[in-house]
Amino acid sequence: MSEKKKKPNPAPDAAENTSPAEGGAAEEAAAEDIERQLEALQKQLDSANDKLLRTLAEYDNYRKRSVKEKESIYPEAKCDVAVKILPVLDNFERALSAPCQDAEFKRGVEMIFQSLSGALAAAGVEEIPSTGEAFDPNLHNAVMHIEDEALGENVVAEVLQKGYRLGDRVIRHAMVKVAN
Repeated sequence: MSEKKKKPNPAPDAAENTSPAEGGAAEEAAAEDIERQLEALQKQLDSANDKLLRTLAEYDNYRKRSVKEKESIYPEAKCDVAVKILPVLDNFERALSAPCQDAEFKRGVEMIFQSLSGALAAAGVEEIPSTGEAFDPNLHNAVMHIEDEALGENVVAEVLQKGYRLGDRVIRHAMVKVAN
């Protein structure tokens, strides 16, 4: 008589120990957890994309502003230099109108005046025409008013200090005496 030993059954799977209702709930909970994680990651991605787009827009605005500032530096500097040189030009003009006994000295002052005037003209600085012109508050600064029947109404009778412009920009208004 030989007795065969019965082998015990191996441990049943966990799925076999759970009922189908419990298995579906666990899978559903795992799916919900994955969806929450996916939503959280999507929010992080959206936030990072938003930050990136804002940073790119800020950089683009900075670049445009820098280009605009660089373009405006040269004309501003040119204007500032011209404004500082104009009083020197005025002084040379006054020196030319003063009586002088030394003809060579006067000729030297005239040459300096012509050279300085030429340099300013080459830089684009031009005198504002005034005497006999109609008074324009955008170009002239009226400091005196006279009655003169020979001149029309609001006509510049005399220029007390020349005005200058650089392109379309007035860098110094002409100081004038206006008639009528």
